[in-house]
Amino acid sequence: MGRTLRVLVVEDDEDMRVAVAAELRAAGFDVTPAPDIATAAAALSAKPFVCAVFDRMLPDGDSIEYVHRYRVAGGAVPVLFLTARDRRTDVVAGFASGADDYLVKPFRVQELTARVRNLARRAGSGRSTVLRFGDIEMDTARRETRRAGVLLTLSAKEFAVLEYLMLRPEQAISRADLIEHCWDELSDPKANVVDVTVKRLRDKLHDPNVIHTVRGTGYRFGSAGQS
Repeated sequence: MGRTLRVLVVEDDEDMRVAVAAELRAAGFDVTPAPDIATAAAALSAKPFVCAVFDRMLPDGDSIEYVHRYRVAGGAVPVLFLTARDRRTDVVAGFASGADDYLVKPFRVQELTARVRNLARRAGSGRSTVLRFGDIEMDTARRETRRAGVLLTLSAKEFAVLEYLMLRPEQAISRADLIEHCWDELSDPKANVVDVTVKRLRDKLHDPNVIHTVRGTGYRFGSAGQS
């Protein structure tokens, strides 16, 4: 595969842990097994992984709580929960904690391998789900935006506009571009919907302003300038 595709498998049931590790090794992955959260945490701090597979209920706690703490601390390894907990609320809680995928037991080995491979590709792409500019931090996976550590309440359109601008810092972005990428095809590029959304974003982001008006064009996200 060219580089080491190391996967962490966190499962307290020894038979299951051995079986999952064997299947992933057969698929070409370098597997590090762990029976509990403490062992997993030590491994994540010591080695680079392309994916971590967590059982939910482990001897030293619910891994969903650990994954949440891991994400808050900036941990970026893709996480897949492999668990018998199949209620809708469990699945939603798993993704809310920062998981990238959720597979319910019993499962097909081929499906697990395919999902791990997909997460490994994502990790290998080098693309982070977190955008940062100054004291602004946007987590595109969790759909959360903070400024100076304070969580902001953004609408779906406000989030989409800010994400599009943050991905293109210091570039002049036209209103038509924002309409095309953040609204549906029925929207009118001449309407003031973009200006209204940007005004709300500025109000929520507070000063210093980072969304600047470019006369005759649209907007620019970045350092100080005309606004």
